Parts: sequence; C-alpha cells; structure tokens
Amino acid sequence: MSEWWTYRLTSFLLFSPRTYYRTIELYNLAIWPAHLAGLAIGLAVVALLATHSGWRNQIVAALLAVCWLWIGWAFLYERYAQINWVATWIGALFALQSGLFVGVGVIGRRLAFEVADRRASRLAIALITFIVVGYPLLAPLGGRMWTSAEVFGVAADPTALATVGAVALVRGRIRWLLLVVPLLWCGFTALTLRAMKSPETFVVTSVTLLALLPAVVGRRNGTAARAPTARPAR
Repeated sequence: MSEWWTYRLTSFLLFSPRTYYRTIELYNLAIWPAHLAGLAIGLAVVALLATHSGWRNQIVAALLAVCWLWIGWAFLYERYAQINWVATWIGALFALQSGLFVGVGVIGRRLAFEVADRRASRLAIALITFIVVGYPLLAPLGGRMWTSAEVFGVAADPTALATVGAVALVRGRIRWLLLVVPLLWCGFTALTLRAMKSPETFVVTSVTLLALLPAVVGRRNGTAARAPTARPAR
C-alpha cells in the first residue's frame, strides 16, 4: 500500500474528463428543452433581485428551491451517481438545500435579499447575470461541444454559483445557513475541475469569492451599525 503522502488530487478522481463531460452531454440531450426554463428562471431571479416588489423574496426562494431539487434528483442522483458514488449523498444535500429555501424563505418568510451597500448589491446582481447568461459559453470557449454546456437551473455549477451570489444578499445570520451547501458544492466541483486540469477551476473559484463579497460587506456594515457611539466628553 502506498504511503498517504504520495497521493495526489488526481488519485481520487473516479472518472476521466471525457467521461465527466460526456455525462453532462447525455444529461443535456435527455432533458432538452428544460434549459430554456432554466434560463427563464435565472433571468427572473435577476429581475426580481433588481426590484422591490412585495413578493420578491418568497418568489426567489421558491425558484431556487425548484432548481436545487431538480438538479439533486435529475442530474446528481440519476446521472452523476453513475460515475461518482458520492453524488448520491450530494443529491440528498441538494434536496436539503431546496427544503431550506421552502421552509425559511417561502413558508417562514425570513429571507430579505438586500444589503445596505448598493455597490455590493449591484456586483451580486451583475455576477448572477454573468453566470446565467455567460456560464454556458464556457463549453465552446473551452473547446467542448455546445451539448455539454452547463446552464443555470439544470446544471449544478452555475446554479450553486448564482445561489451564493443571491444568498450573500440576504440580511442576517440566516444567510450563513443557506450558504453551507452551495459553498460545499463549489469547493467540491473546484477540486474536481482541478484534478481534471480544467481551466474552469479559476472561474468557479474566483466567481465564488466575488459572490461572497456582499455577505462580507453586509456583516461589516451590520457590525458597524450595532457598535455603540462614543459619548462626547463633558
């Protein structure tokens, strides 16, 4: 048995890059034209986050819940688990994330997608727009066929990234509970892409960090707002 320190990240990869992207391609071909619904949901989330309608928070939570539940079952459990046994358990986490959105955001109405810093809010909305519209372009830019493109709402990576951007806008500590599963997936997929030596590793990592900025800014502003003001000397 080899010593543990001789293992590399590629030693834990259970499939080849060709098998991975072929799995995505077969999944895309099987569910088409569900991608159009995913794009429509993504654009609806962007539009809702940019407005101040009364039902915005509940609708965004419901839309994200549908996406997470679909991906957990249709992609992770039905497809990805065929080449990676861990995907079965991750699919359960996706279902849990969907349930959190329903329980906390739709039924509990405890989510408010807004932060005090307008620049951070605009950055988050711009990032989500880029993910929804631009992430599918990574396939042809990376030399892959359009049929292996990953689309928000039906593919795990863009959906998790956009969710990080949206949840980072949520006020209060509840956002950290809702960020656990998306961040776990972002870390997991970044390691997978790194093991496959995919250039998309940089995209996933950098977009995740940028999407977290509103949460960091919101926490800083909240701490500053709660800080006691010094009394003037008499």
